[in-house]
Amino acid sequence: MKRDNAYTVLLVSANEKMTTSLRLYLSREDYGPVTVSESVSAARRLVSQREFDVIIVNTPLKDELGISFAIEVADSTSSSVMLLVSAEAFDEVSEKVADCGVFVLAKPFNATVLGYSMKMMCSTRERLLRMEQKQKTFEEKLEEIKLVNRAKIILVENLSFTEEEAHKFIEKNAMNERKSKVDIARKIITEYRR
Repeated sequence: MKRDNAYTVLLVSANEKMTTSLRLYLSREDYGPVTVSESVSAARRLVSQREFDVIIVNTPLKDELGISFAIEVADSTSSSVMLLVSAEAFDEVSEKVADCGVFVLAKPFNATVLGYSMKMMCSTRERLLRMEQKQKTFEEKLEEIKLVNRAKIILVENLSFTEEEAHKFIEKNAMNERKSKVDIARKIITEYRR
């Protein structure tokens, strides 16, 4: 894995033996810290307080099965989510959560299968983080365009500029003052609000 720091993990498991085995595996340098929760209600609180790279839900849990929780966090966070289910329930659960982006692993499994699965989970997390960053960049660009357009409207209304003249005015001032068009737009907006 390429990441400089370890992947944070939330392990939601009421089975002490499974929790111990998974913690042992996840003690590698690629993962940590590993936070453990024995119930969905406690896990929900943890997820509301901080972000995790990977969330592993070992079904069943004390207060519910855990499938709804897995779907919920896959939908509302950028965490990679994995459900550990019995081999008998694998097909049914996989069908239920596939469209939600939840990975399902049938129990029992060995360290090699878990290793491949964790690599896939971390790879998915990186992809989700890149998509999230692209969305932020897009939203920032959209906000910048809105600010510049608002400043142009102010110049058109207050100084009788054409839209093209307003655009050139903002560009010229940005070059002269060695600032961005957004900074000039903010300055214009602030100046004419008075």
